[in-house]
Amino acid sequence: MYLLDTHAFYWYVTGDSKLPVNIKEMIENPEEQFFISVSSFWEMSIKSSLNKLKLPVPIETLMQDCSDYAISILQIKASHLARLQELPWIHRDPFDRLMICQAKEENLAFITADENIARYDIKTIWNT
Repeated sequence: MYLLDTHAFYWYVTGDSKLPVNIKEMIENPEEQFFISVSSFWEMSIKSSLNKLKLPVPIETLMQDCSDYAISILQIKASHLARLQELPWIHRDPFDRLMICQAKEENLAFITADENIARYDIKTIWNT
């Protein structure tokens, strides 16, 4: 089971060549189970409102389309926030910090190109 970082999800839905082929194939494998944090939609909404990110469709549509991609939306739980209080400050981005805690708490491998995230005690995957 895997948690997609915001950029991995965005590159997948936009068909961006920055997403490695092996990750695209994993996402499209019906035997694999993928999640995206609700915080990723929060992050994309903020970046879109600041004109730092061009969304292909409204955020609500992106969220609804997750079922078409067989990607489940992972809600924020109290246990994720409790773990966040103890997370070392290796990474400063609040969205990434929350997703790191979600990956750890839910025992998910984190699909990310962010090398700082690999410094935490979680499994990360990018180019395999």
